[in-house]
Amino acid sequence: MSQDFKLKLSSLSLKAGELCEVEVEGIEEAKVLLANIGGKTHAVSPKCTHYGAPLVKGVLSSSGRLVCPWHGACFNAITGDVEDAPALDGLTSYPLVEKNGSLYIQSDEATIKRGRRTLNAGCSLKGEEKVVIVGGGSGATGALEGLREGGYTAPITVISEEDYRPIDRTKLSKSLVANAQMIALRNDDWYASAHVKRITDTVTKVDFANKTVTSKNGSYGYTKLILASGGTPKRLPLPGFKELKNIFVLRSVPDNLEIQGALGDAKGRKVVIVGSSFIGMEIGNCLSKDHKITIIGMEKVPLERIMGAAVGAIVQGQLEKKGVKFYMDAGVEKALPSATKPGFVGAVQLKDGTQLEADIVILGVGIGLNTEYLKESKEIKLNPDGSIQTNEHFAVGGLEHVYAVGDIASFPYHGPGGEGKPTRIEHWNVAQNAGRTAAAHIISPSSKALPRIPIFWSALASQLRYCGNTQNGWDDLVIKGQPEEGKFTAYFTKGDIVVAVATMGMDPVMSKSAELLSLGKMPAKAEIQKGANVLEIEL
Repeated sequence: MSQDFKLKLSSLSLKAGELCEVEVEGIEEAKVLLANIGGKTHAVSPKCTHYGAPLVKGVLSSSGRLVCPWHGACFNAITGDVEDAPALDGLTSYPLVEKNGSLYIQSDEATIKRGRRTLNAGCSLKGEEKVVIVGGGSGATGALEGLREGGYTAPITVISEEDYRPIDRTKLSKSLVANAQMIALRNDDWYASAHVKRITDTVTKVDFANKTVTSKNGSYGYTKLILASGGTPKRLPLPGFKELKNIFVLRSVPDNLEIQGALGDAKGRKVVIVGSSFIGMEIGNCLSKDHKITIIGMEKVPLERIMGAAVGAIVQGQLEKKGVKFYMDAGVEKALPSATKPGFVGAVQLKDGTQLEADIVILGVGIGLNTEYLKESKEIKLNPDGSIQTNEHFAVGGLEHVYAVGDIASFPYHGPGGEGKPTRIEHWNVAQNAGRTAAAHIISPSSKALPRIPIFWSALASQLRYCGNTQNGWDDLVIKGQPEEGKFTAYFTKGDIVVAVATMGMDPVMSKSAELLSLGKMPAKAEIQKGANVLEIEL
């Protein structure tokens, strides 16, 4: 039963745009977050429902957008509703009451302790509509969550090759979690109440004319179709890499189980990682505590293609302090067999003849897009990389009620420097937000696509945060802070325009920068060079 709970607050003196975390009297360790929006104070639960970041350290806009300081999750600070990925659960909002000079929230103890509001996806099916989603990753999750959150009551069928519920895939490479139950985004009861039917199968064909999806074991009619089939890790077409055991890729829970099985309980195993982009670097960072890690990269420094040489060198230096060895600007020649374990890998040979001993090898050399099932379709034309061209709503041109989201979608990017050019981005947040955008368009075809700035994070020696996009080019980099200490902000610029921002140890600069980029309020390069502080700019 709802009752009044007094807040431990001497006076309510919040200014517009300010946040304050306060304790709740009578409930041990309970707190709420107060947010002043336009001169009126509102109360919501204090922690981000994604990974528990303290929202008091986040970013509040004048429109009421409350952004997590870590990973860019965004909530409405008045209603608590989710506005941007990666959070799925909303915040709890509390009515505020002022009595006798004190401030109270109205709620019950269990609700205050819970600190989150799980989407009640239960519904009664209505109408003739049928939604089929191909894929079970972040894009699919964003779509089905968005549909049910928006009150859409048609049955939803999700066809995925993975035989477990949608998971937080980011934890596979960042912490090598090998238990699908531990990282599942929702439980079975949630999908049942939401009338979401999950099918483990491989889609082989889509008949767009007859609106039918065919898999190896069945056929499914649809009125709305969302393609979210993602990608498959690439393998190296080089001698030894196909034949020898203990050579792995990482994309799924079974992949992690195989890697952990090969590592066993022993420490000090020799692990060679081929690929110096984010997956390879995260795996190397995760395993460096207990094993001897060597990373091979084709670039001069890790992450150079995306982050530039200066940032890549900073990250490399941090991992080297953890004992990770790098062979950069290097090409792989072949995998060599073990001298003591027939049929198993024993080393990786580089093109210059260098041989790197290996107990196991992990490949992080990119993905191939899972759109093979569409290649024979006359109604859809794939881009050379296998991606699908969409509009801002992620609707596929020339096809009615068909959407493509996630890794396979090439969409017009309108952020700074984007100029609306087709862009394909392999980020967890981008995929989930794309699913939400497609869902919103299904529910209301006349709705306007919300402008969103891409955000991602990476667990390296320190937490790397990034917002924006550099795929359409950047020509200079302005670095502020102490990069040698792993505490810096890097501004990627194109002319005088900031197109992306990367940070380490500078929260909430990335989150604030994402909002500024979205609103067109980011300072110009010249202003940054003169010392402009993004945290001082009003939203």
